Amino acid sequence: MTDRTTPVVRVANLRKTYHGTTALDGVNLEVAEGEVVVILGPSGSGKSTLVRCIDQLEKIDGGAMYLDGELLGFAQRHGALRPLTDEQVAQQRRRMGMVFQQFNLFPHWTVLRNITEAAIAVHGFSREDARVRAETLLEKVGLPDKAQAHPRQLSGGQQQRVAIARAVATRPRVLLFDEPTSALDPELVDEVLGVIKDLARAGLTMIVVTHEMEFARQVADRCVFMVAGKVVEQNTTEEFFERPQTERLQRFLSRFTQSLTASRERELVKELQ
Repeated sequence: MTDRTTPVVRVANLRKTYHGTTALDGVNLEVAEGEVVVILGPSGSGKSTLVRCIDQLEKIDGGAMYLDGELLGFAQRHGALRPLTDEQVAQQRRRMGMVFQQFNLFPHWTVLRNITEAAIAVHGFSREDARVRAETLLEKVGLPDKAQAHPRQLSGGQQQRVAIARAVATRPRVLLFDEPTSALDPELVDEVLGVIKDLARAGLTMIVVTHEMEFARQVADRCVFMVAGKVVEQNTTEEFFERPQTERLQRFLSRFTQSLTASRERELVKELQ
């Protein structure tokens, strides 16, 4: 049984470079059981790189990452840290669920098979248990009648909801979201964010990279602000938005406030016409 005092995810002094360019510069982060942490920041701040490193899709250059206290990617052997094999990394990754910007569904499989395949082939679920869980999840994401559809028959928002159901189907310890609405048309964004809000209310542990500020305000327990590969500020959501401590975050939030005000003014004008 997992010790609930141990963070589900812990990142310590994480560093990552690409061709001499620093993407992560000493990032520290802890995520507790059932907590929703939203990572915000300008483009190129390292947000996506951080969640990709946690999921071990990118090799780190320094620091350490832990899942339920277990070191990710490395093991102590003969007094030194040695990289895990690809199979060992895959075993660790199975305890996490990842939702990408692109939906990454298999086009020749039905929705049902897209959701159940990993649960059966990788996680050892029986075919019947996987099917029942997939149908339950399709109900929760508002697609109960799409089990036998193929991805090409779905809208982008529907495909992303299927991708979320697939990530949840294996009962991961943590769900990672990398800009899950960035590839969607604006009118489809809310349906996907609504599903993520439902998962948050259900108590799932989540790390969400997003540019949707109002969504972050509504769903996050804690917000993390990154700039140039560093965590500049992190706080509870109320403190983060209402009482930002750094001038850099204040400027970032002021642009959001101006955009939100302009959007509400446009909506009001439409209502009055």
